Order: sequence, then C-alpha cells, then structure tokens
Amino acid sequence: MLPEVGRAMVCSVEPPAWVPVLTAPESRPKSSLLAVPALPVWGDSVPDRLMNVKPKLKIVLCSPRGFCAGVVRAIDTVERALTLYGAPVYVRHEIVHNRYVVDSLRAKGAIFVEELAEIPDDTTAPVVFSAHGVPKSVPADAQRRNFFSLDATCPLVTKVHREAAIHFKRGHEILLIGHSHHPEVVGTVGQLPAGAVTLIETAEDAEKFAPKDADNLAFVTQTTLSIDDTAEIVAVLKQRFPNIHGPHKEDICYATTNRQLAVKKVAPVVDALIVVGAPNSSNSQRLREVAEREGCKVSVLAQRAGDLDWSMFEGIKSLGITAGASAPEVIVEEIMDAFAARYELEVETVSAAEENEFFPLPRSLRPDAA
Repeated sequence: MLPEVGRAMVCSVEPPAWVPVLTAPESRPKSSLLAVPALPVWGDSVPDRLMNVKPKLKIVLCSPRGFCAGVVRAIDTVERALTLYGAPVYVRHEIVHNRYVVDSLRAKGAIFVEELAEIPDDTTAPVVFSAHGVPKSVPADAQRRNFFSLDATCPLVTKVHREAAIHFKRGHEILLIGHSHHPEVVGTVGQLPAGAVTLIETAEDAEKFAPKDADNLAFVTQTTLSIDDTAEIVAVLKQRFPNIHGPHKEDICYATTNRQLAVKKVAPVVDALIVVGAPNSSNSQRLREVAEREGCKVSVLAQRAGDLDWSMFEGIKSLGITAGASAPEVIVEEIMDAFAARYELEVETVSAAEENEFFPLPRSLRPDAA
C-alpha cells in the first residue's frame, strides 16, 4: 500500500553515524551552511530550476547593425598598413570607438596615441588618422615632421569638412550641429580659422543664437547624431532664419540613420534592448536614447557580455539587440551566447534598410598603387 501523501515512512534500520540527519525546516538554524532545503513531497510541483528547464526568450535582432563602410575602411587601413609595412603602425586616437577593435589591433602591432607629439621624430612607421577626422593642423604637423601619414577619415565626414570650407569661402557664418569635444566635431571645427564655426548642441542653443547677419547663415552637422534631435534643431533654425543654407544631402550618415530606424521598429515591441557599443561612441549612445524614447523600459549599452547586469533582465520575455556602427558582430554573438546559457532562445530579425556601401582604402594602400 502506498503511504499517505505527506506522511513520513519509518525505517527500522538506524543510519550510519556519518549520514546527516535532515531536520524539519522550521527547526533548522537559519544561518547554518549545512542546512539542506526541504525536499518536495508527493504532489508538489518541481521548480524549473531543479529540472534545468530554461525560460523562453524571444530575441529580435535589429538590421542593419554593427560595422558601417567607414568603420570597415578605417580598420582595414590599419590592418593593411601592418601587412605592408609591419609593426609598429601609429594611430592617432582610437581608430574607431570600440575597445575590442582597438585591443585587437594593438595586439597586432598598432600603437595608439592621442597626439603626434607622442610619436618619435625619427620614425618611418605609418601614422594613421582615425575615422573621426582631424583638424587641418594635424596633417600639416605630420608633413612638417616627414611622417608617412594615412588618412582613414570616413569619406562622409570628409564631405562635411568640404561643405564647411565651401560655406566659409562664400562668406557664410557657419553653425555646426553636434556634441562638443567629440573628435569629429573637433576635426570639423579645425578645418577653418578659429571663431569661424559656432557649435549648436541643442534646440535651446538654436533659439538663443544671435547671428551677425540672419540672411548669411549656413549649417552642417556631425554625422552620428540623433535624427530626431537634429531635425528639431534644424526646424528651429529654419523657422528663425528662413534663408539659412543647409547641406544638399543630409549630413547624418546613412549608417546612423538606418540603425536608428531599425531600433525605432524594434524598441516598442520588446521588454528590453541592448546596444552593443562603447560609452564614447556617439552613434551607439544615440541608439540607446532612441530605444528609450520609443518606450523601451530597459535600454542598456554594453561593450561585452561581461558588462551586463543580469538583474535588469529578470522576468523579460523579449529582447532587442543592435550594435553601433563601430561594434563588431562577434560581440553580438557573444551576448547572444550569454543569453542562450540562461534562456531557450527564439530569434528573429527586423530590417529597416539594405546596405551595400563600400569605401576604398587610401590610395597608397590599394593593390594597384604605384
């Protein structure tokens, strides 16, 4: 006959002295490290964790995400220089704002510096300028010191430099919409004489700006801004100064725009969203802000899987993942593997645009270079 549920069975054989005696839960000392959890009685449901059953999680991948054509060109510039000329290859500033990429190139022989003054005068090694662009004074200094320099500036940033120079030649007062101290902004401002460019960071700045001549204004923008924030600022400027000159084609680059559009599609339908990217990456930070603005309750920036605070993802049923334009896909895979260790995953992709842009390497690094 089966014992009644919950009734203990009596054993007539005494256990050996080394067998621990299981006391009733209420009689165990709460602080004892030897306390053993109560075993479930017949009829109790067994927790999933005891059965090793993973909770289900739907992952929605944003597309496009990760490397853009300008970032690929910049990284390939350093790697091609290492292949052709050997180590070291000096790189002014992080080639792109991503720790994993920088550490990988450093391991191959790249030496990262913030200023040319850190490079020995007698070096014959290549000196690469980062994807963000540099002030005109930097290549001029490199030439004065007879450095072999390679410009890995993104061609879309170079386009903004040229626009600013044209406006200056035409005598326009120039406004630059962007974030102060970002290397791209520093590089754009540095294309022109001191005082020629006024930085506008917010719509409030645009409201307060007092021009020298309201009918002789022009604006350019940083390429990695929030498309919504920039549209708001441009709307204020155009409302106040109807004759202001803008770019023929939007300065915010295709990659920034497409990644933000993908996040706009995904953020409203997931419980949390991870942006793979670095804290000093402007386009990555903007992606996190877009997700937050679109109503995603948990939007976080992470450089590696080890950066994740798992308590933020407790109870979620769906997760969006994207990556900034300087973040490699291998980190997306690393983060997905970390979630796969904890959840049973269902994965789908939401696409906002197709990308097939390609930017060639600097001429001196191309196979057909003389």
